[in-house]
Amino acid sequence: MCSAAMSFSGEAVFRAVEAPLFWLGALTAAWLSLCTVYRLLSGFRVWVLGNGRLLSPAKLGKWAVVTGATDGIGKAYAEELARKGFAIVLISRSQEKLDDVSKAIASKCGVETKTIQADFSAVDIYSKIEGGLTGLEIGVLVNNVGMSYPYPEFFLSVPNVDTFIDTLVNINITSVCQMTRLVLPQMVERKKGAILNISSASGMYPVPLLTVYSASKAFVDYFSRGLQAEYKSKGIIIQSVLPFFVATKLSKIRRATLDKPSPERYVASQLNTVGLQTQTNGYLPHAIMWRRSSTRCSLAHADGRSVIFFVLKLTQVG
Repeated sequence: MCSAAMSFSGEAVFRAVEAPLFWLGALTAAWLSLCTVYRLLSGFRVWVLGNGRLLSPAKLGKWAVVTGATDGIGKAYAEELARKGFAIVLISRSQEKLDDVSKAIASKCGVETKTIQADFSAVDIYSKIEGGLTGLEIGVLVNNVGMSYPYPEFFLSVPNVDTFIDTLVNINITSVCQMTRLVLPQMVERKKGAILNISSASGMYPVPLLTVYSASKAFVDYFSRGLQAEYKSKGIIIQSVLPFFVATKLSKIRRATLDKPSPERYVASQLNTVGLQTQTNGYLPHAIMWRRSSTRCSLAHADGRSVIFFVLKLTQVG
């Protein structure tokens, strides 16, 4: 009797919860399906359709300003923006390289170019840069100039660490703030413009042995996203760009691959994300790598030794 009663009671409970559980499961499956479809459509919009038509002098302004413009990603930005019809202001340390890149762009793309020689490791250069930019309708600013460690190293073992800190902060952080200060007011006045701040995937989480570099790139990321929240309503696009490795002198990668693209390939992809993503990896394989590495990084942070091995594998710098 007791066993039969318990069996009947169990069946009654099951029948009572069967329908609610079914609908809970169905709603959960529907929600997950909708989220998946939304992500696929968003990915298609960003990585396939893109937003390249936004970047034109008619929509943003005649001139594009690029810092660190004579090599690597900076040079690729200058060339790609020139192909889109922008007149180009090149800012970098070597006047000889500036002249070479300026002549090549003017000859190849048929646009106006202007050079400003400036060493971003110094802090007394911005009045000169401001003078060079006076009177120009600036539609795009690419804050690209940057430096990293010569090789992964513990903080106190970095050669000439006191000078290294000042130099890296001036190049990676101060330049972004000061160049934005110079260019943003006229963009706000015209209610249009785009500022692309080149951070790094290493700024998306702590990177031991590249600690100062990683922290400086985290600053650029947070600065960009905070500033976008402040000025989005005024018609300004401010984007944080966080690439993984690109085949440049800075990364010490000589040969481009699918996951380590050439600067030209990376920049062509990244410019299609402007106006679509406030924070972007800029390149589909890098976006996929971020999804994977964020999980691995969380696991690696379970203990300190794992972090070191994770970083050495991630950086692939010997």
